[in-house]
Amino acid sequence: MFTGRSELSPRLVGDIGGTNARFAIVTAPGAQPTHIRVLPCAGYAGPAEAIRDYLRLEGLEPPPVAAFGIANPVTGDHVAMTNHHWAFSVEGLRAELDLARLLLINDFTALALSLQQLGSTEREQLGGGEPVAAHTIGLIGAGTGLGISGLVPCGAGYVPLDGEGGHVTLAASNAREANIIAVLAERYGHVSAERALSGPGLVALHDAIRRLEDESPLALDSAEISARGLAGSCPFCVETLHTFCALLGSVAGDLALTLGARGGVYVGGGIVPRLGGFFAASAFRARFEAKGRFAAYLAPIPTYVIHAPYAALLGAAQALEMPLAVGCDARAAGTMAR
Repeated sequence: MFTGRSELSPRLVGDIGGTNARFAIVTAPGAQPTHIRVLPCAGYAGPAEAIRDYLRLEGLEPPPVAAFGIANPVTGDHVAMTNHHWAFSVEGLRAELDLARLLLINDFTALALSLQQLGSTEREQLGGGEPVAAHTIGLIGAGTGLGISGLVPCGAGYVPLDGEGGHVTLAASNAREANIIAVLAERYGHVSAERALSGPGLVALHDAIRRLEDESPLALDSAEISARGLAGSCPFCVETLHTFCALLGSVAGDLALTLGARGGVYVGGGIVPRLGGFFAASAFRARFEAKGRFAAYLAPIPTYVIHAPYAALLGAAQALEMPLAVGCDARAAGTMAR
């Protein structure tokens, strides 16, 4: 327990992505986040400036305890974001904000910790049957990058996974995908899953498809590609979305096999929920199950789309209650570990 300021004091929680940072206040363990605000990362020199502005905008005093999920590996005190320019020391940020405790974890570790708190309206099942109780749960999600995590049974609860599965090598399932990946390889060298299954990945897929059709590049961002694909107004954008969904299904199926995720596989991130019925009707689920001899193993595993934009804030708060160490936990002198 902490000495001095109580752990029951309000906690500042955050979900820091490559594009936006979401902050909120949690007044006590298990409470729902309040004062939720989204700030653009590009508008601030670093996380300290963003956090101070959040507190100013919400008219709040700095809480004594904070926990943030961040779209980056958390392997020690120093953090340099993969998809953004922020670089900082966890202990330095704790001291700068005068916090008694600052816990920094991977953003998909935070999202994984929220999965069991999701209500029935916050997830949409696509295929499969019922999840098997007390079995591993998988998590994948595309946004500015591609995040992968999960929950592994441990005693009476679960332990979150902390990895960088979004950077595994992307595999093709047909000749067209092999040709697309070959174009991406000319550009990137190593073609990770994230190179195709992310916001920048949609742009890269679109460029590759146009090139294969001997069309000149067209400067569209991921939002415009998605809009044109959903409207059916551009055949290259339509193929981009179909390819994205199919490849995501293949990678999600790989994750389910790797983890033995009979407790279900969840799909988060900002891209998929916006695709709505297009995603539900896509090849995602068929490709999830298309694993040859293990198709029958995968068929009963449910897949869910997360429709809770602030779920990772719940997970960040939950991380403060974890009995096992996760992420980088910086504490002021005079505080004690749980």
